[in-house]
Amino acid sequence: MTKLRLAGLALLLVATATGSWQARGWYEDSHRLTAERALRLAVDAAFARESEIAAGVEARLAELTANERIIDRGIIREIEKPLYRNVCLGDDAIRLLNDAAAGRAPDPAEPSSALQGRAAASD
Repeated sequence: MTKLRLAGLALLLVATATGSWQARGWYEDSHRLTAERALRLAVDAAFARESEIAAGVEARLAELTANERIIDRGIIREIEKPLYRNVCLGDDAIRLLNDAAAGRAPDPAEPSSALQGRAAASD
């Protein structure tokens, strides 16, 4: 009977060690799973925050593009008004406006019109 008792105790000891080892594995796995879920929540929150920021930036850029088009159209309308062509501006200013309306830069080597009636008197 002693051998049977000894075999039972050895079997109980092996079963207890195996069960303890398995329980410790489950315990460590639960901690890893908790850490992984916390990390995933943090990453998802960061992505959500960055998505909101990106959406705001994209909306603002869309507004700026629309404003730019409106401003460009306003400048074109101002250049096309006959008031600026005929009455208020001199020949050089009209030439500059015409060059701007045509989309070309004025030629700096092109001489402006001669000064009529403004020559300095000789001594």
